[in-house]
Amino acid sequence: VREVPVSDHVIRYALSLVRQTRVGNTGIPEFVEETIGWGAGPRAVQFLILGGKARALLHGRTHVSTEDIQALAKPVLRHRLMVNFAAESDGVQADDIIERLVEATPDKEDELTSDARFQKIFAS
Repeated sequence: VREVPVSDHVIRYALSLVRQTRVGNTGIPEFVEETIGWGAGPRAVQFLILGGKARALLHGRTHVSTEDIQALAKPVLRHRLMVNFAAESDGVQADDIIERLVEATPDKEDELTSDARFQKIFAS
C-alpha cells in the first residue's frame, strides 16, 4: 500500500484540505473561523494519503485521485476537528464542516495552483 504513487496535485489537495481547518491561517474560508475551535494536525494529511492509497488499490487502481481523498475526508478528519461552542449550539457537527470544506476546495490541479487563496496557504 505504501508504495502506491501519489501525484503532486493530490498531495497539494490533501494539504490544502487539512490546512483550511486551522483557525488563524491565511486564506481559510470564513465559515471555518466561525465554527472550528481547533483544526487537524499534520498526521491528518498523512492518513488521508495513506487511506487514499489503500482505497485506490481496493478500487483496482494503481494511483490515488482527489476522489479518494474526498471519500476519506470525513472518517479521517471528523475526530480531529474541535467544533466551537457557538457552532455546536447551532447543531453544526464536524461532518457538516468537512462537507463544506470538500465543496470549497478546488480538486483540479490548475484550480489549486491558480487560486490566490490557496497560494497563500502554500506560502505559509
